[in-house]
Amino acid sequence: MTDSDRERYSRQILLPGIGQDGQERLRQATVAVIGCGALGAFQAGALARAGVGRLLLIDRDFVETSNLQRQWLYEEADAREGLPKAVAAARAVSRINSSVSAEPLVADLSPDTAAELTEGASLLLDGTDNFETRYLINDLAVDRAIPWIYGGAVGTYGLSMPVVPGVTACFECVYPEPPTGPQPTCETAGVLNTITALVAAWQVSLALRLLCGHPVEPRITTFDAWSSVTRQVSMPARDPECPACGRRSCRHLHGEGRVPISLCGRNAVQIHDRRRPIDLAELAGRLSPLGEVRFNGFALRFVTPPYEMTVFPDGRAIIKGTQDPGLARSLYSRYIGN
Repeated sequence: MTDSDRERYSRQILLPGIGQDGQERLRQATVAVIGCGALGAFQAGALARAGVGRLLLIDRDFVETSNLQRQWLYEEADAREGLPKAVAAARAVSRINSSVSAEPLVADLSPDTAAELTEGASLLLDGTDNFETRYLINDLAVDRAIPWIYGGAVGTYGLSMPVVPGVTACFECVYPEPPTGPQPTCETAGVLNTITALVAAWQVSLALRLLCGHPVEPRITTFDAWSSVTRQVSMPARDPECPACGRRSCRHLHGEGRVPISLCGRNAVQIHDRRRPIDLAELAGRLSPLGEVRFNGFALRFVTPPYEMTVFPDGRAIIKGTQDPGLARSLYSRYIGN
């Protein structure tokens, strides 16, 4: 550790749970932040300030004006440019701490991509907004025997839970089935910006403890930032029949194919089963006579009212203005091709 590092992290090194040895462990750690929205953006900034050496910033989405109320790393210029969140987050992290390696990965975490996107990670942080991806993260963590920290927030309510394979129950032990019926989202129920920061800060605290070599208590912690109520309950015991950590089938990780899914808090559908690269500059030329086109090298945005399409170089697209997967596929085929 250099003298500059000792000065930079001096207040953190003073903590008995960290010290110089812990700070060195943080410097050598790699953390994958999966989802760089309200939770993930805060996580990335906090980890960078704490001196975690390498951050894998994984996100499939782009910055919009409505994000700025709660997604702490982003600025108005990011929304105007329509930057991918992973790119905007990496740029912000580099301004916060130039010694941290922040790798932007503009991609969708799927069974096909999960291993490659998170390669080398010693811990996974959940910044996602749907149960489908969380079951996948859980399988990935169980398969690799690395910890992950679950978190979620909507309205004024949030919760967090650590998953340490082989030690605690896993996510699928606690939630054998995803919730049924319509669930509240930021778009329908709103969200207080302090609850996302509170949950994300709790997740980072658990992560730092694990990265420094300390155990964590297997507890589910819930918060209500408006009524100022915090509760903790013990996680259940590990289920020996759990498909993930008990029988080790990890079916979400080893599953076949995926279908488009609606994005949380957005009247949108993501198309992510077209595995072919797209020349965005050529596509911009084709679409320009048909509607408004914005192209920044990372993504192309095409507006043909009442729909808005954002297309990424890997062929993935977000179709805004519908929640009907069939219509989204039709629009994709019409304007981008099969």
